[in-house]
Amino acid sequence: MKDQLLRIRTRIHILLNDSGQDLIEYALVVALIAFAATAAMGNVANGINNAFMKIASKLSAAIT
Repeated sequence: MKDQLLRIRTRIHILLNDSGQDLIEYALVVALIAFAATAAMGNVANGINNAFMKIASKLSAAIT
Protein backbone atom coordinates (compact mmCIF):
# COMPACT_ATOMS: atom_id res chain seq x y z
CA MET A 1 0.00 0.00 0.00
CA LYS A 2 2.80 2.36 0.93
CA ASP A 3 4.66 1.60 -2.31
CA GLN A 4 1.55 2.29 -4.36
CA LEU A 5 1.05 5.63 -2.63
CA LEU A 6 4.69 6.52 -3.30
CA ARG A 7 4.30 5.61 -6.99
CA ILE A 8 1.17 7.72 -7.27
CA ARG A 9 2.90 10.68 -5.64
CA THR A 10 5.88 10.26 -7.95
CA ARG A 11 3.65 10.18 -11.03
CA ILE A 12 1.75 13.25 -9.88
CA HIS A 13 5.03 15.06 -9.26
CA ILE A 14 6.26 14.15 -12.75
CA LEU A 15 3.03 15.37 -14.33
CA LEU A 16 3.10 18.65 -12.43
CA ASN A 17 6.81 19.29 -12.98
CA ASP A 18 7.23 22.16 -15.47
CA SER A 19 10.94 22.86 -15.11
CA GLY A 20 11.66 22.01 -18.76
CA GLN A 21 8.98 24.37 -19.98
CA ASP A 22 11.13 27.46 -19.35
CA LEU A 23 13.90 26.11 -21.55
CA ILE A 24 11.47 25.53 -24.41
CA GLU A 25 10.07 29.04 -24.06
CA TYR A 26 13.56 30.57 -24.14
CA ALA A 27 14.42 28.49 -27.20
CA LEU A 28 11.29 29.71 -28.97
CA VAL A 29 12.10 33.34 -28.14
CA VAL A 30 15.67 32.93 -29.43
CA ALA A 31 14.36 31.30 -32.62
CA LEU A 32 11.90 34.16 -33.14
CA ILE A 33 14.63 36.76 -32.66
CA ALA A 34 16.91 34.92 -35.08
CA PHE A 35 14.12 34.73 -37.67
CA ALA A 36 13.34 38.45 -37.31
CA ALA A 37 17.03 39.36 -37.56
CA THR A 38 17.42 37.22 -40.68
CA ALA A 39 14.40 38.85 -42.30
CA ALA A 40 15.64 42.33 -41.39
CA MET A 41 19.13 41.68 -42.75
CA GLY A 42 17.75 41.49 -46.29
CA ASN A 43 16.23 44.96 -45.96
CA VAL A 44 19.39 46.38 -44.39
CA ALA A 45 21.56 44.88 -47.12
CA ASN A 46 19.35 46.37 -49.83
CA GLY A 47 19.46 49.77 -48.14
CA ILE A 48 23.25 49.69 -47.87
CA ASN A 49 23.56 48.59 -51.48
CA ASN A 50 21.29 51.43 -52.63
CA ALA A 51 23.28 53.97 -50.62
CA PHE A 52 26.57 52.84 -52.18
CA MET A 53 25.02 52.91 -55.65
CA LYS A 54 23.90 56.52 -55.10
CA ILE A 55 27.36 57.48 -53.82
CA ALA A 56 28.99 55.76 -56.80
CA SER A 57 26.74 57.54 -59.29
CA LYS A 58 27.37 60.94 -57.67
CA LEU A 59 31.13 60.36 -57.64
CA SER A 60 31.00 59.23 -61.23
CA ALA A 61 29.02 62.35 -62.21
CA ALA A 62 31.42 64.61 -60.30
CA ILE A 63 34.50 63.12 -61.97
CA THR A 64 33.19 63.55 -65.52
